[in-house]
Amino acid sequence: MCWVCDHPESSYEERLEYVRGLIVQNCWVVIGVHEERYRPPYSYTVGLTEQGAPELVITGLPQKRAADVLSSAAAEVLDGAVLAAGKQVRVAGGPLVEVVQLAEPGAHLDIADALYERRLEALQLVYADRRGYWPWDRRFRDGRGGQPVLGMRVVQAA
Repeated sequence: MCWVCDHPESSYEERLEYVRGLIVQNCWVVIGVHEERYRPPYSYTVGLTEQGAPELVITGLPQKRAADVLSSAAAEVLDGAVLAAGKQVRVAGGPLVEVVQLAEPGAHLDIADALYERRLEALQLVYADRRGYWPWDRRFRDGRGGQPVLGMRVVQAA
């Protein structure tokens, strides 16, 4: 169960304090946002901003899988890996992803936005489906979607 679910009476400020404590202990945390009606689930890091790196986001994956991918990518970033919009990288133990700069990180990363406000930058890790189609291809997941892209795709020159 999640901390918020276990503490429904907690205030927003208490939730922020809890997250701050986790960041002090672990350098970053992964926040999962449940699926809601027509919006697929998504997860994001909080804490990388304090290390001078952008926060990371992934959409459309179950929370456990998303946390694994984001944690691997965050560790790589803090080890010196450079993620840039348009770049394709393979996350250790995870899929090949293409990096997309979020247009409005505060609109999706509410906890990170509350902690970092104007300093907040975020990158989305966008993955292909099992057949190798990316979300910008109409054949992605046989046209069923399920992975919103939260920014503009940048194609890097070869």
